[in-house]
Amino acid sequence: MNNSNFKSGFVAIIGRPNAGKSTFINQVLGQKVSIISNKPQTTRNVIQGIYTKDDVQIIFIDTPGIHKPRHELGQVMNKESFATLRDCDLIMYLVDGSVDFGSGDEYVINELSKVKTPKIIVFNKIDLINDKNRLMANVVKFEDKLKFDDAYYISSLKGDNVDILLDGIKSYLPAGPMYYPKETVSSHPEEFIISEIIREKILLKTNEEVPHSVAVVVEDIKPMDENENALNIRANIYVERQSQKKIIIGKSGAMIKEIGTLSRKEIVMLLGQKVYLELWVKVEEDWRNKKSTLRRMGYFLEN
Repeated sequence: MNNSNFKSGFVAIIGRPNAGKSTFINQVLGQKVSIISNKPQTTRNVIQGIYTKDDVQIIFIDTPGIHKPRHELGQVMNKESFATLRDCDLIMYLVDGSVDFGSGDEYVINELSKVKTPKIIVFNKIDLINDKNRLMANVVKFEDKLKFDDAYYISSLKGDNVDILLDGIKSYLPAGPMYYPKETVSSHPEEFIISEIIREKILLKTNEEVPHSVAVVVEDIKPMDENENALNIRANIYVERQSQKKIIIGKSGAMIKEIGTLSRKEIVMLLGQKVYLELWVKVEEDWRNKKSTLRRMGYFLEN
């Protein structure tokens, strides 16, 4: 890239569970690279969404929703979130504008105040706000706690003002190279995105006793015999209890079949070819508190 006006950089998206980080990433990129669910804490890994235009490349780092950890997995999620703040060009604090300032926000802002990186605050879900006076009163509470470099008001779901925000982000980035090829939208391999699609469908279809006790690991992707335009994908779904396994399988296998059908349709769109999907449900007791199991499942821990 010889364009001397080309800008590039890394932007960490920080925020509480359900602020809309994943929806924002998918809206900006025009396709899904990050899991969406109405259940909080669905993002577990640092997902890079890569937005590229002729004059800019923005590498978004989508962090796990910050919360007070209750198990080893929760500590990993928080650790990853805060680690990204030290290594980026801009911090984008995304908040749900329809929810009043609370103790969880105080916790996040306390961590943000320790970092010298430029910070902007983005009030999301403005399409849900009817009382603008209440919104502005909420804005004042945030700004009283920490001096942000800029503030934006968007709807990730509808795309309102997202283009204005992207222009604003560009102004904070330095001149730099194109880190990834123009057509690249995520640094994660296909296996990871496929596992996230399957996990999203599980969260969509199951009740509260399952969601955060589930992990999905794609074990194998290979061409079907004598049919190079079709793939066979085998994935394991891990839960912590036998009762959860029964819920995911469902009566006469109805639930696992529905999860598989929904997942396969989306995976076909991702890969652009026919897919045969094998799903196996396995019980791994207390896996969220076992470091060796977390490493095997792809949650990267420092020694």
